[in-house]
Amino acid sequence: MASQNKTPTKTKNISSRKSKVTSLPLLLEIGTEEIPTKFLPQALQDLADLGTQLFRECRLNYDQIRTVGTSRRLALLVEGVQSRQSSLTQEVVGPPKAAGFDASGAPTKAAQGFAKSQGVLVEQLTIKETPKGLYLAVERREKGESAKKVLMASLPGLLAKLNFPKAMRWNASQIKFARPIRWLVALLGVHTIKMEFAGLTSDEMTQGHRFCQIKGKKKGQPVRLTNAASYVATMKKHGVLVDPNERWVIIEQQMQDLTKSAKGKVDPVHRAELIEEAVYGVEYPHAIIGKFSNEFLALPKPVLISSMKEHQGFLSVLGKDGELLPKFIAVTNTPWGNTKLMTKGNERVLAARLKDAQHFFQEDKKQTLHDRVPALDGVIFHHKLGTMRQKVERVQDLAEWMAGQLGRDDLKSACQRAGLLSKADLTTGMVGEFPNLQGVMGEEYARHDGEPEEICKAIGEHYLPRFPDDQLPVSLPGNLVACADRCDSIVSFFAAGMAPSGSEDPLGLRRAAYGVVRIITENSLELNIVASVKKALDILDGQGRSVRGKTQNPLDVVAFILDRLRFYGRNTMGLPEDVMEAVTRVRPEHTADVGDLLLRMRALQGILSHQDFETLMLGFKRAHRIVEKEAWRQTAVIPEHFQHESEKRLSRVLTKAQQEVTDCVTVKDYAGALQNLLPFKAPIDDFFAAVLVNDSDPHIRENRLSLLTAIDHLFLTIADFSCIQSVGVDVARG
Repeated sequence: MASQNKTPTKTKNISSRKSKVTSLPLLLEIGTEEIPTKFLPQALQDLADLGTQLFRECRLNYDQIRTVGTSRRLALLVEGVQSRQSSLTQEVVGPPKAAGFDASGAPTKAAQGFAKSQGVLVEQLTIKETPKGLYLAVERREKGESAKKVLMASLPGLLAKLNFPKAMRWNASQIKFARPIRWLVALLGVHTIKMEFAGLTSDEMTQGHRFCQIKGKKKGQPVRLTNAASYVATMKKHGVLVDPNERWVIIEQQMQDLTKSAKGKVDPVHRAELIEEAVYGVEYPHAIIGKFSNEFLALPKPVLISSMKEHQGFLSVLGKDGELLPKFIAVTNTPWGNTKLMTKGNERVLAARLKDAQHFFQEDKKQTLHDRVPALDGVIFHHKLGTMRQKVERVQDLAEWMAGQLGRDDLKSACQRAGLLSKADLTTGMVGEFPNLQGVMGEEYARHDGEPEEICKAIGEHYLPRFPDDQLPVSLPGNLVACADRCDSIVSFFAAGMAPSGSEDPLGLRRAAYGVVRIITENSLELNIVASVKKALDILDGQGRSVRGKTQNPLDVVAFILDRLRFYGRNTMGLPEDVMEAVTRVRPEHTADVGDLLLRMRALQGILSHQDFETLMLGFKRAHRIVEKEAWRQTAVIPEHFQHESEKRLSRVLTKAQQEVTDCVTVKDYAGALQNLLPFKAPIDDFFAAVLVNDSDPHIRENRLSLLTAIDHLFLTIADFSCIQSVGVDVARG
């Protein structure tokens, strides 16, 4: 009998909107110490998603759900929450009818036990027809609880599910959150929902803006919320604009007014990033415009922008000619303060930062990049892989070799020089203060040292792309040094036994491999990845680092890079997995030209929609299966052994296609090569309709197998078409 109670139940919601059920607004506010601005957009999205899930699971209807917040608070606002849960109807299926009633129709112990377990009389049981036969069943109706009671029990669970990139514990509750929680507010209409979380009990008390002065009240005094519906208005009255969108609009308008008066515009490169940082960093924005001394304009533009952006979050202002103006915009959190005083304060802070940058710039220029290279002996690349100087020596050799592989011997010296100097700026004071200027300062200092322009550009560009959609280097030396740098990192860490596992990639090797794929494909560089990996390993071994044995197979690295190629093809070109697998499977083991592989993939994708391709694949796959089953390798066909016209016709089509396909493949016209396979459709169908491959005469059988093998080999010069997921009959075969 106990097993009957484990029978799955079928549930359905009954909306109480049809009955006269009142609705109320809900407010859940989590007050915290300042949460990092980068955490907030995702946290608010997660809170909205969790809220939606909670209301669905709790059978609480509502009109609208949204989240708002600042660095000091996250808030869930739900409008039109019904005051009670929707009622729930459950249909519970019990034992079979045959087990529930005896031959005379009297209920058995099975029926009586099932009725008792469900709290009903035997007479209330019904008979339900199921795919397995007739079963006893009962329908139970569960009345919904009050929304207040349901939310009191479920809201703490919602808060416990919020995750952050970094979280902390701060009290005996051991709850983890982005920053310590200092207050909780939970209101349903005018009613307080009492709940406990992180050692706090929720009430109706919140905090306004730290510096907002309300008449008759002290700064920082708690604010009583009387109704969830008035939350936004009440907080605004106390100096907090809780809606990030409202803060964004205000900042945009204030910036527009300030730049108009300054006859300039905000630097568009970092505009959105810095505005978002300001939006989530303040509770009531107030933008101000300040200035700095013209003498600092002599510093490189990236230095000025970084000085303003990285430490202060200031926005740079450009003139109509695109050059920097000696002005900046700062978004403050105190609209009630003395604007002139705040402006002067920010100007003093920035001036100190620019003075430091000016000092670093002047001191750094006293030593050339070339003279700084020995200092890289003191910079560790990785404890298993030596110093940064050893890395740049590997990069310079690999970049020089790549130039030779492309037939650009004229660029060998430039690649070698740029590779050697590529990391020298790591020893400068400027990069020590502003790490994001790696490469940028290397280019500046190389130009100051009188290095050729192509070397300067290559040094500056070799960090590109920094992220998946970032711009690529423009110059060929820059691309080659960037490619060599990434290849060296991937190969070195694989050789040291530090390949990525699962979703973990702390060394950024997947990003590096994706960069290699983009550099090669988008610049149409004919670089063999297999040869490049082997060369990188040879260079690593040449430094006396005995790591080759830890890489069981250099082709593991190749497979890793080709996996990023598939990711690239899928995300940027919409290539399906079967098409990419078909092409990569026939790649010769000794070579991997990612650009060529992509050309093949795109050509194959393009022919899939051809009206004859589907039926051609049925014939080809049949031939392919026969060849595989027989493990036949011979391709020499003897015309004298042909017994039927269909054999002769298929052989003629093969001979013609072999030359045409070879010619197309030679010039990488893979679309043309695929078109030259289409004429096989009718002849191969006629062949299988007219003859039996396994003829009783062994000479005829072997000749037919050789003919099919030759066709199979021809198709495999482009792709393994057996990987293509066709519709219809072929899929049914598996």
